[in-house]
Amino acid sequence: MIMESVSTVNDHIAERVRGLRLAQDLSLDALAARCGVSRSMISLIERGTSSPTAVLLEKLATGLNVPLASLFESPRPAAEPLVRAADQLSWRDPGSGYVRRNVSPAGTFSPIQIVEVSFPPKARVAYETAAREVLVHQQVWMLEGSLSITVGEDQYRLDEGDCLAMILDRPIMYYNPTRKRARYAVVLTSETSTGR
Repeated sequence: MIMESVSTVNDHIAERVRGLRLAQDLSLDALAARCGVSRSMISLIERGTSSPTAVLLEKLATGLNVPLASLFESPRPAAEPLVRAADQLSWRDPGSGYVRRNVSPAGTFSPIQIVEVSFPPKARVAYETAAREVLVHQQVWMLEGSLSITVGEDQYRLDEGDCLAMILDRPIMYYNPTRKRARYAVVLTSETSTGR
């Protein structure tokens, strides 16, 4: 796994957020109203001059009706259904220090997205996830270590080998209560929601 430079990743996120916003015909003000992030902050992110945290990016993803993993995808589909480890985008959250790597090939080869996360000891990330127009199903599979995950009011302790399924429609908090780094895989897929 190769870590991209911060500026390269920020440029990638900038292009992706701007592209998703324009594809939905949203102004900066309209997206700001949808996600609760200021217009000026969205502008900084779209110019690649800000290092946004995972929490901020999740707010943008909710406002854009996509999973967080989509903000790290290439805006252009991959030429083939194979992506080598060296070509998988890695990003470090400046807020918690967790590292995420988008494992799945970009594009339309599959509706499934796979992300690998390395989560530092005692780190905590709380997402204000809310219902989206598109239902996002997520499963977290613990590969190493332990993790405490709170989904709405429900709390779960995951140890190596455990897997938790959820829909991303409520606040979610990830916490590593141990002194060891945790590593887990996140598998996501989306479907159009009815009646929303």
